[in-house]
Amino acid sequence: MPADGITAMKRAARAEARAAWLFLAPGLGVIFLFFLLPIAAAFLLSLTDFDLYAVADWRNLRLIGFDNYLRLLRDPIFWKALGNTFYFVLVGGPLTVVLSLAAALMIQSKLTRFRGLFRTAFFAPAVTTLVAVATVWRYLYHPRFGLINHALQWIGLPAVDWLGSTRWAMPAIIILSIWKNFGANMIILAAGLQNIPESLYEAARLDGAGWWAQLRHVTLPMLGPTFLFVGVMTCIGYFQLFAEPFVLTRQGEPLNSTLSVALLMYKEGFRWWNMGYAAAVAFVLFVVILAATTLQVRASRRGEA
Repeated sequence: MPADGITAMKRAARAEARAAWLFLAPGLGVIFLFFLLPIAAAFLLSLTDFDLYAVADWRNLRLIGFDNYLRLLRDPIFWKALGNTFYFVLVGGPLTVVLSLAAALMIQSKLTRFRGLFRTAFFAPAVTTLVAVATVWRYLYHPRFGLINHALQWIGLPAVDWLGSTRWAMPAIIILSIWKNFGANMIILAAGLQNIPESLYEAARLDGAGWWAQLRHVTLPMLGPTFLFVGVMTCIGYFQLFAEPFVLTRQGEPLNSTLSVALLMYKEGFRWWNMGYAAAVAFVLFVVILAATTLQVRASRRGEA
């Protein structure tokens, strides 16, 4: 090719690159301004002792390095909150996904009538305001007048102090969260079920596969990418547990048995005004969520392999 032709191609490539950067510049600017810059500012804040005194006078602000993170490692309340958060994620997350799959299979079944009604009823909690829902459930959990305890007593079981017991407070929050969130996952899984070719089920039935074998060898493998998305999003959302204990159990009571990492961050930052320490809690939570998401993605890839 002549040298003039090569030069013209390079000029055209550079022009296309400039045009691409011009089109990307507004979006990249928004990401930098409202995402990367606040993250960097929060990290710098976590390296300081920013508190109420620093709000009054910036000269009281000191750079203390990683002292906030070292304080976290020595704080028993933080480890309690982290344990509660993992308990909530490891128990509530799988139960939510399993219930979502069961509901999706039900509404996609040919034996189910009124699919639209069931789909709407199951999805309705997902679009309801969480604070309003938690307030209603707080009355349902009332130890004396709650409908749940009335139902338990009707079948001969003793009443439970759901929100006042260190044993039952977190299971009560998990039940609420499962009811609140399984509908959204159900819609996603139902869409994934619709993309599975019917010919695979026909071939499985010709080979003598029953319902369980079809679910195990056809439905679940074909739903692998959908399961990964649902699992990751559920994990990320559940690690940010905040509104449920904030409304139901008066900010982590009893005895911090429902205190989550996000709630601890809120209390340190906006109740006690330890903003530097709260920023350190936020970054530790970010690292935990990143690690959990990475493990899920790697486990999914190993399963596919």
